Amino acid sequence: MGESKSDTAGIRTYVLLIEDDPHLGPLMAKVLRASFEVELIADGREGYERAVSGEHDVMVVDRRLPSLDGLSIVRRLRQARVTTPILMLTALGTTSDKVDGLDAGANDYLVKPFEYDELTARLRALTRRFDPQGAALPVGEWTFYPDDGCLYSPHIGRILLTPRECALLRLLAESPERTFSREQILRAVFSPEDQPGTVDTYVHYLRRKTDKDIILTVRNRGYRLGQL
Repeated sequence: MGESKSDTAGIRTYVLLIEDDPHLGPLMAKVLRASFEVELIADGREGYERAVSGEHDVMVVDRRLPSLDGLSIVRRLRQARVTTPILMLTALGTTSDKVDGLDAGANDYLVKPFEYDELTARLRALTRRFDPQGAALPVGEWTFYPDDGCLYSPHIGRILLTPRECALLRLLAESPERTFSREQILRAVFSPEDQPGTVDTYVHYLRRKTDKDIILTVRNRGYRLGQL
């Protein structure tokens, strides 16, 4: 790994970069080493073996890789209960491509070409350290920190949520006995142009990322907080 330190209170932040492009990979590693410790791996299967060790603070995973593609890497890591934040990097920028990446378990998605300042900023956001004494909401045995966008499980540790996942879970956690209709959730959490099916999609994301019982479906009524 590199020898530089991150610029956050002198604490090393370790980045696993899985990118097979012979020119882009080394260039990305060089730029990122100004702020992070970086390990660069160009093969998908080898990258997965390093990723599953859990020794890194954040990962950047290219979607198209030899021997094991990026989506498969992310899915296998989440199935193995590896909660390390993952930024998926790809030249595929359609909405369906982004949904595939997030649905696989990625925390963020960046499309090539990109600005290195944006890449660095997104990695900092994914690894931002937070004050655990901030406002917390109970979610069964779990602890939810909505201001920091993360959830703590007693079994698998820290889970990062996207802003919309966080807003949805916050709505339910602040009124744990209430059942919300899709229309109520849509108005409270999402944009006016979104469809009711968007609510179902994000419930699915939260269940995939955390636990299937974190949100309960109340037949013909909507959703409410589950009891983990």
